[in-house]
Amino acid sequence: MGAESKVILSSIILVLWLSPLSSAEDVTVTVKSVTHIATTDDNFVCATLDWWPEDKCDYGQCPWGRAGILNLDLDNTILSNAIKAFNPLRIRVGGSLQDQVVYKINWPGGLYCPQFKKTADGRFGFSQGCLDQDRWDQIIHFLNKTGAVVTFGLNALYGKSRSEYDKNTYVGVWNPWHAHHLMKYTAEKGYKIDSYELGNELSGSGVSGREDAERYGKDMIMLKKIVNSIWYPDPSNRPKILGPGGFYDQQWFQTLLEVTGPGVIDVLTHHIYNLGPGVDRNLINKVQDPYFLDQVAQTYADVKETVARFGPGTKAWVGESGGAYNSGSKDVSHTFADGFWYLDQLGMTSTFDHKVFCRQSLIGGNYGLLNTMTFIPNPDYYGALLWHRLMGKNVLSITHFGSPKLRAYAHCSKQKPGVTMLLINMSNSTSFNVSVTNDLNLYPDLKNLGGGQKREEYYLTPKDGNIQSDVVLLNGTPLQLTESQDIPEMKPKLVDPSTPITIAPDSFVFVTIRDFNAPACA
Repeated sequence: MGAESKVILSSIILVLWLSPLSSAEDVTVTVKSVTHIATTDDNFVCATLDWWPEDKCDYGQCPWGRAGILNLDLDNTILSNAIKAFNPLRIRVGGSLQDQVVYKINWPGGLYCPQFKKTADGRFGFSQGCLDQDRWDQIIHFLNKTGAVVTFGLNALYGKSRSEYDKNTYVGVWNPWHAHHLMKYTAEKGYKIDSYELGNELSGSGVSGREDAERYGKDMIMLKKIVNSIWYPDPSNRPKILGPGGFYDQQWFQTLLEVTGPGVIDVLTHHIYNLGPGVDRNLINKVQDPYFLDQVAQTYADVKETVARFGPGTKAWVGESGGAYNSGSKDVSHTFADGFWYLDQLGMTSTFDHKVFCRQSLIGGNYGLLNTMTFIPNPDYYGALLWHRLMGKNVLSITHFGSPKLRAYAHCSKQKPGVTMLLINMSNSTSFNVSVTNDLNLYPDLKNLGGGQKREEYYLTPKDGNIQSDVVLLNGTPLQLTESQDIPEMKPKLVDPSTPITIAPDSFVFVTIRDFNAPACA
């Protein structure tokens, strides 16, 4: 062998050694289409607005900027367009500081309206804050104008004090006076409110404070009576009652539902931060670890069972979930990689009959769907929007016997015929060639998928193959705002239905099959 040939051979060997090994796996997924296994709300995707001020800091960084409820720029065109694109987007207004907010709304005489300030002896390190009437008018007018479906979190600790025996426990009877003023004023002005939620993360052992389940249940009964006492032109639009807005504790949640009885709590809300602290350096691996992600499934199952046994007529929501707590991760939560956790959670939660999943946050912290400073959508925004537009409320069972790195979820398509699947490839080296079969159980003669219409595919991949990129590609094209700062149009790639669905490593794809024969979707 000549010297030149040896150099070429050495170069080839070096390239092969440096290049990651890649492979392809053929997988068949089966959709059971006779009956659905769960249902979601039409507005399953939800995002939150929080109270945090600019000086809310974690791990030596202050990622909230002016994204808090009291100082958010409500005239920002991108913010408005981002909400309108969902038509509608469900928004929860609340968070850690909501139990330190008083309302200066429709009160006679003067009243001091304090602003949040850092203080060593305050809950979460902040003093009491205040929502005045002008700001409330601005907020609710903005949300109504953009078509948002609004949940407002009320202060559950007003009138209460810390127990002298346990400083972490709050005791006393809830004073609803200022909350009543806010709700009555809101109704009289004709503002649209879908629901009110009482308190934030006071269940179980609580977060910087807790309440006894029996006492909280009695406060919920009081809230229900107040809402029912307020006149609404159309009683069917009377706001629903949500709670407790905290982490699941089986005995605490069971006691709550037993105390209130049926007809009080319309929605049982619980929070999920299953990725751990935002400073965790292993977070990038956790979001692509199917074994780790599956561990939270037991919580969803337990909540579902608790509601079924003790809360007839009550529905379950994930009222807040940012993945990683303490404002999320500066290296993961705003990037494409977060979608492995987020989209998988949307899919998983829906299979356990949860009606709504609220993402912390719409804007603010590292986990905002929108960039805190520029308002430009982060990758998860587009994943949320595609889910909202494509995945209908009826959830179908879908199975496969391939790698656990391939996650698969299926729903009846939204508004149009057919079935839509979400396929997530968590592998960074293996692509999957997916074939779809229709298990019609008692109808074996109808097993074919039709094949007449083109398959609609929405591939989401990271820019330059970097999963920690803030830019996401749809079918190979970067998703960017238009010149008028509108959300870009998102069109599917039309594919021959006889070919398999090819999912590259580190990617997601929504797939709609219009002529999928599914009795559950008829």
